[in-house]
Amino acid sequence: MAWHFRILVVANVTADTPELIAALADRASGSYCSFTLLVPAPAGGRAGREAAERRLASALGAMRAAGLEVDGRVGDQDAIAAVHDAWDPTRYDEVVVSTLPTGTSRWLQVDLPHRIERLTNVRVTHVVSHPKPPVPHTEPAPHPAGHGVLAPFAAIATSRRSSGGGGLGRQA
Repeated sequence: MAWHFRILVVANVTADTPELIAALADRASGSYCSFTLLVPAPAGGRAGREAAERRLASALGAMRAAGLEVDGRVGDQDAIAAVHDAWDPTRYDEVVVSTLPTGTSRWLQVDLPHRIERLTNVRVTHVVSHPKPPVPHTEPAPHPAGHGVLAPFAAIATSRRSSGGGGLGRQA
């Protein structure tokens, strides 16, 4: 019988990134693995918890679509407290922590991967992920009345009329 590895995955804004999903798929390719995704709820009370639940649902869908066996839960807003609450050495064999890159990650500023390693005393794999950029809000440019396709040239015509109609570069 093959060994079944159970892995705790800690992620927040990077929970559904391609980098994390690829790292988990790579880990699962060598042996039978199941994952539990732990998403610490951001501060903000009920709204923060609801945002974490939406992120968890999105990430679980993406991970399952990639063929991973995964369940999940929302944890405390403090990532260390969330891991402490979820950690059970009889249930998990290792931990994967997904963070933003150095410089933008608050989790790296507090040395989260090493702190989790000291807390759990198991192998901790750190995955650097890049979240999807937000979709910019776009709308069509306003259409100036009365100028049609020549609208970009309307400012030139207006300035010529106000300056007495002298041509470009001409002197009297």
